[in-house]
Amino acid sequence: MCLAIPVEVREVLPDDMARVTLDGVSKMISTALIDDVRPGDYVILHVGYALTKINPEEAERTLALIQEAAMGNAT
Repeated sequence: MCLAIPVEVREVLPDDMARVTLDGVSKMISTALIDDVRPGDYVILHVGYALTKINPEEAERTLALIQEAAMGNAT
């Protein structure tokens, strides 16, 4: 099973790379597959690659659903 999750771009780096965060965790990812990435953008992340941009409202809704599902499985 594959999982792609929304993450927020915090910093655009050289060589089609960016620093993103999710729940306070920072990670460097490749942005080579999409154009015009800027800090504050949300992107869909899969195995270290940004696949596409996503609007902030959809990203927050998706993250909330993932968190809700995780909490439901914790009990």
